Amino acid sequence: MQTVDLGRITIDRIVEIDLLWVDPVWFYPNITPEILARQAGWMGPGLYSAAENKLAISFHSFLIRSGGLNILVDTCNGNHKERPTMLWQHRLASDTYLRNLAAQGLSPEDIHVVMCTHLHTDHVGWNTRLENGAWVPTFPKARYIFARKEFDHYCRLQEQAPDRPIGHGSFADSVLPVVEAGLAELVETDFSLFHELDEAVGLEPSHGHTPGHVFISAKGRHGSAVITGDAIHHPIQLREPSLVNLGDIDPAQASRTRQALLARCADDRTLMLTCHFPAPTAGYVRRDGDVFDFDYRE
Repeated sequence: MQTVDLGRITIDRIVEIDLLWVDPVWFYPNITPEILARQAGWMGPGLYSAAENKLAISFHSFLIRSGGLNILVDTCNGNHKERPTMLWQHRLASDTYLRNLAAQGLSPEDIHVVMCTHLHTDHVGWNTRLENGAWVPTFPKARYIFARKEFDHYCRLQEQAPDRPIGHGSFADSVLPVVEAGLAELVETDFSLFHELDEAVGLEPSHGHTPGHVFISAKGRHGSAVITGDAIHHPIQLREPSLVNLGDIDPAQASRTRQALLARCADDRTLMLTCHFPAPTAGYVRRDGDVFDFDYRE
């Protein structure tokens, strides 16, 4: 993805896993062979392997630079995490993520703000790293922005099942250590990080995938962009709005949120920055009758 320049706001993609091929039925439990056959042609081999019957996804963060701040949105899977049921991230030991951050001229100490669209394990993993057997914040000088509604949901789950690894263990190893270090800021789902005459960055409520899921919106003098979190996972959902992701806690609300997102991006020409679309990732939505198409921005 080329740098997005909104006018005094720039956005870059920080890749952890550039391409992962996943079982469509695992990813979308209500998908059918008929749906895949119907959509295979336009998806092409970069999004769907018909031979292996696999969908392509990516794991990456977005780096927003504005107002003198380096803002990291969602932090992927992370290293050394125990995730035995999620093999692509289980005990991951890779320098790719921090190396790609360094390619932008930044170290972890240069990040001022970390914003999480939600607290699923593949969006909070690099919040912490393992040092001398303990989980410590990866970005020691950052404010970590969590939606209070989302955080409270995970706290309730932990209270109800103290011995269960909430979020595959990510709540304990990637969220709570940040809170304990005093770096977490719990905010409302319509929180504004800053709002000046020509630029703004903040949260927008987008519940459904999780109870406190948020978008990250950015507006500059040259246009607007929205970082979607997991409101949409793969381009097939533009053409097949009934598809339910395995992580959707409220599928009906998730579908309404996704449809509203796509309509907004199409009608307002808001750039859509998705958290799991393979490169080039960013693009513009346009209507095609009752469904949508996606024009990638190179």
